[in-house]
Amino acid sequence: MNMKERLAGFAIMTLLVPMALFGYLFLVYLGFFGRTERGRAGVRALDHFVNATLFNGNAWESVSSHAWRERDNKRWARVVIRVMDKAQRNHCERANRREQAVVDLIKQKGLDKQTIF
Repeated sequence: MNMKERLAGFAIMTLLVPMALFGYLFLVYLGFFGRTERGRAGVRALDHFVNATLFNGNAWESVSSHAWRERDNKRWARVVIRVMDKAQRNHCERANRREQAVVDLIKQKGLDKQTIF
């Protein structure tokens, strides 16, 4: 990563972080008072953000789907699967079945490639 790209990233994050914090607060509000569909979309976006940043996953994939793919290689994935199985049996496997086609398509079309600089 070159300096120009780092500066552009810093500028973008300077704008995005305050909006992300406001978005999170709005998501909490939606959870209590808003439309279910809008809240669900926000939670899905937050899930993808967490997957991309904390778990070094794809930005278009959920933590659950990523965990299923990594279940044989990563301890964190096995923990996620165990926890999610308590909430909904086979959740991670089903998430991966639902999302893997999207992951494959994005990679096939090269949409995962760098778009800035």
